[in-house]
Amino acid sequence: MSRQKELIQEINKLKKSKNAVILTHFYQRPNLYQIADYIGDSLDLSRKAASTDADVIVFCGVQFMAETAKILSPHKKVLLPDKASGCLMADMIEVDDLIELKMQNPDARVVCYVNSTAAIKAESDICCTSANAVNVVKSLPDKKIIFVPDKGLGGYVSSLVPEKDFILYDGLCPTHWRIKPEHILKTKKEYPDALVLVHPECQADVINIADYTGSTRGILNYAKESNVKDFIIGSEVGILLYMQEQMPDKNFILPTGEAVCENMKKNTLDQVYSCLINGTNEVIVDPEIALKAINSINRMLAIQ
Repeated sequence: MSRQKELIQEINKLKKSKNAVILTHFYQRPNLYQIADYIGDSLDLSRKAASTDADVIVFCGVQFMAETAKILSPHKKVLLPDKASGCLMADMIEVDDLIELKMQNPDARVVCYVNSTAAIKAESDICCTSANAVNVVKSLPDKKIIFVPDKGLGGYVSSLVPEKDFILYDGLCPTHWRIKPEHILKTKKEYPDALVLVHPECQADVINIADYTGSTRGILNYAKESNVKDFIIGSEVGILLYMQEQMPDKNFILPTGEAVCENMKKNTLDQVYSCLINGTNEVIVDPEIALKAINSINRMLAIQ
């Protein structure tokens, strides 16, 4: 038996003995799908984290996701297989930056992308994901919106909710930002009948030439429901691999090989096994910050 199969068997045994659940993001290594109880994007996994009755949550994702799970389940042990799997976008904004923006715009509501630290969530009025950002903004009575930290998603939302005034923080997802319009256009020449599906963290020039823009789950569902066979996927490589596995009769094409999130790929089977058996890499959130952050998260979860 291969080392990988042995690890998967041992992890599955440990899950039962420790009453643990494993949440795995689409962008993780493909072999982590095999041990996952749930596979999804930020919105999917945020909801699963809130509803699970497990004693232990192993979050195969990045730091902010595990923090969110801990905030929603303060009495559960939350483990992150690799503690170094952070989010470059989340690290682009400091609490002092947001506080200053709020002081400059006291009449604005703060909408915080879930790809952010617990401390930023604590200073925000409501969180959002790429799946529900438009609905979140529309739900607010206020005209002025401070959107942090992603100017890609914020710009996309502002184009769909023109009645609001947006103040966009200058943060971005380096992975999605590597996808350029020329990558899309060149690939489209090779596959003229393909539909272009992109994530809203991409640049506006990429979104403008897409046939569909949506969350990772949205992209997946769109492809499933479409009669088209060829799709150009403007997102992290992980979703393409997952889609190809789920829909082997369809063809998914990357416009560039540069759209890889190195931090998302840090978690491994060995690390999942290690943190489960030893209870290591526990994610701790300051209780005072968690108490403030949970309000913005719960408001997000209430939005359909």
